Amino acid sequence: MCGIIGIVGREDVADRLLDGLKRLEYRGYDSAGIATLHSGIIDRRRAEGKLVNLGKELSSDPLPGSIGIAHTRWATHGAPTTSNAHPHATDEVALVHNGIIENFKPLREELQGRGRVFTSETDTEVVAHLVSEAIEAGVLPEEAVKAVLPRLHGAFALAILFRQHPDLLIGARLGSPLVLGYGDDGETYLGSDALALAPLTQKIAYLEEGDWVVITREGAKIFDKDNVPVERPVTLSGVSGAMIDKGNHRHFMLKEIYEQPVVVAQTLKSYLQRMEERVTLPIPDFDLGSIRRVTIVACGTSFYAGMVAKYWFEQFARVAVDLDVASEFRYRTPVMEEGGLALFISQSGETADTLAALRHAKNEGQKIAVVVNVPTSTMAREADLLLPTHAGPEIGVASTKAFTCQLAVLAALAANLARAKGRLSAAEEKDIVRHLAEAPAALNAALAYDEMIEGMAHHVAAARDVLYLGRGTDYPLALEGALKLKEISYIHAEGYAAGEMKHGPIALIDDAVPVIVIAPSGPLFDKTVSNMQEVQARGGKVVLISDYDGVQAAGDGCLATITMPKVHPLIAPLVYAVPVQLLAYHVAVAKGTDVDQPRNLAKSVTVE
Repeated sequence: MCGIIGIVGREDVADRLLDGLKRLEYRGYDSAGIATLHSGIIDRRRAEGKLVNLGKELSSDPLPGSIGIAHTRWATHGAPTTSNAHPHATDEVALVHNGIIENFKPLREELQGRGRVFTSETDTEVVAHLVSEAIEAGVLPEEAVKAVLPRLHGAFALAILFRQHPDLLIGARLGSPLVLGYGDDGETYLGSDALALAPLTQKIAYLEEGDWVVITREGAKIFDKDNVPVERPVTLSGVSGAMIDKGNHRHFMLKEIYEQPVVVAQTLKSYLQRMEERVTLPIPDFDLGSIRRVTIVACGTSFYAGMVAKYWFEQFARVAVDLDVASEFRYRTPVMEEGGLALFISQSGETADTLAALRHAKNEGQKIAVVVNVPTSTMAREADLLLPTHAGPEIGVASTKAFTCQLAVLAALAANLARAKGRLSAAEEKDIVRHLAEAPAALNAALAYDEMIEGMAHHVAAARDVLYLGRGTDYPLALEGALKLKEISYIHAEGYAAGEMKHGPIALIDDAVPVIVIAPSGPLFDKTVSNMQEVQARGGKVVLISDYDGVQAAGDGCLATITMPKVHPLIAPLVYAVPVQLLAYHVAVAKGTDVDQPRNLAKSVTVE
């Protein structure tokens, strides 16, 4: 969601700012803009829609200046129009903002009461006017920002230019990430993440909660939330400066689906000791044995990974698990037992609702574990137990490889918890290691059915409504499949526990509603098939996803079948993620939607 890049440079920066924005496209956006300072004026170029439109603006009307800021906006307050696009500016300042200023309305009314004129509908513009008002009264920029920041309620990352100070850029963060970059040639940078700065520098420092930074051509001074000068460690980001590309694939999403065998194998290398046939954790001596209850909190696809983990934790470790959507967690005043583990799952490690829930759980005395794909993220830095996935950058907005890597980590954590609770014998642990080690090959085998799935996608692409059914750990897969289809094809889809069909959803069944049934052969297969037959008896068109034995037993009369390799139930959720991802992908391609950047969606949701 929303991207920021700022450069205090030695030469014109507009082209590099635009390049930085291109690296942030994966976050999702609907307008973009750049501001630079030159010849004593703040100059801007802004455009609706994709960056190609901003590029055209810059081509027809170049933007000089060796200091500048740039932004991709995902609309919150106000439509995605040019007038609402960032940077926002007055005669004295220009700024870009990620997040939401929750108290913008009273601030706006206060400013309008003093005669300030607004040109946008955004919450962000109030910050520009507050800072500008102080500057116009003769206050120095540092003091102006210091006075304004405490007045802002909500979440923000800010980068601010000042007309009268041609070598000054001030940044600030509260609840939304901001990275400081140091160039070898004396240049300094700000960015939403290390990826935005990768071509410019590998030397970065992560601003902490409440930090603000004053950048000039002489260097950077960081202050904490109490305005005390602080040092933040400089690290090497390790992010490649090369622009991530799709390779031979049509879309990033398809590339990332195909990367799953490799990235799951990379992830499992950190959690499996193959020679000793044991599972392990990044912190081997972390005390899991005393854990009496686990609370899992996440959003979206990560929530469905947590839902699978709930089955695993209770089945293997016999530890009670609560599962919450992060945006609801704090507001139901959850009971947090002493000795509990709060587990947070996030691809970015910056998801605002999940981060707020983490801090609530920490205040309640819980041990904090996080499963994240960005080990330098805010959640990772605030955790007691960091459980990294190794999926690599995920550019497609709809998560694929991050999901299967999360499942791999959660399976390993479940096994570690079971062993710590005395519920896992050495022989059982060896079996788990063997089955998890088989997952990459099984994922690769599942990808072999891509062409067949593409061939039947038209059956689903014509539908307005689609239902997904599953039991046990296949139920979260049904929810995830429905989410993927909604996200990228814009077809209304719902996932249900198969046994719930007769409790209401069966009323929706007719010959225009495809029903996707996820049912690998095993203990729950017959029950799921019974529910599937209830659908068929009412004229419903079933697409069955199962293994060879399952398709042979129940495939007759189906609209289509998708045959998966036969796998152990432990790794079935990883393997069966592939066909639901591919089905959603090919349906979206058939409909001609924007697969990698679907409308209204953002990759990293950094506002509540």
